[in-house]
Amino acid sequence: MTPMKTPRCNRRRALGLGAAGLAAALLPGPALALNDAQARALIQQAVNDVNAAISSGRTGPALYAMFEQIFAKYADVNVIGRSALGVAARQASPAQLAAFTKAYQGYLARKYGKRFREFIGATFKVEGARPIKSFYEVKTLASLRGQAPFEVLWQVSDRSGRDRFFNLIVEGVNMLASERAEIGAMLDRRRGNIDALIVDLKAAG
Repeated sequence: MTPMKTPRCNRRRALGLGAAGLAAALLPGPALALNDAQARALIQQAVNDVNAAISSGRTGPALYAMFEQIFAKYADVNVIGRSALGVAARQASPAQLAAFTKAYQGYLARKYGKRFREFIGATFKVEGARPIKSFYEVKTLASLRGQAPFEVLWQVSDRSGRDRFFNLIVEGVNMLASERAEIGAMLDRRRGNIDALIVDLKAAG
């Protein structure tokens, strides 16, 4: 990723947790069991927990641990991990996929947790949800003191058997795509060695 130079870019990157981000375009699936109310409720709960973490007064590892718990609770971690790896996910063993997903989850929590302090006092309002192919898109409006409100779209699916979000779009910027590009570049620098990537993700962020 390129360095952040403006408050707006910082907002985009921080909200990419989901991390996400944390985060994958779903293949066409069966008819949705998920409905509008369920999708909205999931994101409202996630937003409430994020706000609580931001306002908790915790810093460093304690704060990152809170964000990792939120990510694990509300995000489709397996989908996000496979998407981040891209084509390499098809070559990875089940053990490697599991290890990468866990390491990536912690990496995102640390990486974006460092930037969430700027959201103290922010409010998120869920404004609506709409079905798009095999998932729902939930629209929220984020307001920070002294700044114009901005739109955050959460993409939610029940494809894994539970209601989970798998991507964020902040002011038109798809965070999943940028995170996938970054992980791809990291893997390329390690000549496609997934085990080396896992080790480095555990220490990074």
